[in-house]
Order: sequence, then C-alpha cells, then structure tokens
Amino acid sequence: MLFTPTPIDGVMVIEPKVFGDDRGFFMESWNAEVFRKAGMDLSFVQDNHSRSSRGVLRGMHYQRPGPQGKLVRVTAGAVFDVAVDLRRSSPTFGKWFGVELSAANKKMLYVPEGMAHGFLCLADGTDFLYKCTSDYAPANEHSLLWNDPAIGIEWPLDGISPTLSAKDIAGQPLCETPTFP
Repeated sequence: MLFTPTPIDGVMVIEPKVFGDDRGFFMESWNAEVFRKAGMDLSFVQDNHSRSSRGVLRGMHYQRPGPQGKLVRVTAGAVFDVAVDLRRSSPTFGKWFGVELSAANKKMLYVPEGMAHGFLCLADGTDFLYKCTSDYAPANEHSLLWNDPAIGIEWPLDGISPTLSAKDIAGQPLCETPTFP
C-alpha cells in the first residue's frame, strides 16, 4: 500500500496494491500490520456501509465526546470526501482536505479522531464503506455546517443543490460548534 500524507496531520490517502487480470481484481483494503508499519496503529470496532444517489451530501459529522477515526472507501460510484480539522491545538485547525474516492481509483482516506467528516456523492448508486475506531453514539454526534464560509470547502457541485438531511441543514458554523483541544 502507498500511504500519502496530506496537509492535515493524521489525514492519509491510501492506495492499495491492486492485482488485476481478465477475471477482475484483488486488493487488500485493511491489514493491521501494514498500517502499523506505516505509523498507523489502529483498532476498529465498527464497519458501516451507506448507499446514496448523485448529489447527496452527508456531513460534516463528528462525535464529541467519543471521537471516531474512520478509514473510508468507495466500492461503487464515486464521492468527493472531506475532512475538516477541529483540533484547536493543530496548526491546521479549521482547514479542510478533500479527495475523490471511487470504485475506479480504489483510493481510501484515513480521517483521524478530532475531524469533521463528510462526502458528496458524484454518481448514482454510490456505496461508501467505512471502519470506525469507536462506536457510533448518537447523543455525542455533531454536525459542522457543510458550507460554512469560514472553512470554504470547495464542493464540486457543478451547479446542483445538494440533497441534505435535516441534521446537516441544521449544522453549526465552526465558530459555534464544539471542537477538540
């Protein structure tokens, strides 16, 4: 696997080795020892799978207390995946990083604890899978406003209005949302 650091400490783009032939392909998407050797000693407790249509925007979610690290990937379709640093002690506090993840490019993104996370579906029938380092706790979930101008995420909306949940519409701007030390 190729581990590529991003401008935000702890956020990592991961490209697995893909072995393909006329039958299809094989790839290893998770190996604790390989990740540990790359400096990412992770323990996952939950796997999640969502399916969405083009234009659905899910995020920007995080938990406090009980933050979750997430290893995310797409097995059908494509997303623009985004992490926002909510760690006040970080030099990149309030900054974002985004990358396209797709079934075609097979890239993964690791989003560490202390980040808000979300994605915009770029294709119908997008399957998004993610492993979490702690259990989902609805009472601890927060939503950062997906289009907060103080953050300035450049979503590739191509002239469409995203489809949002009520929770995401009610997201709070960075200046009002709970953050991390």
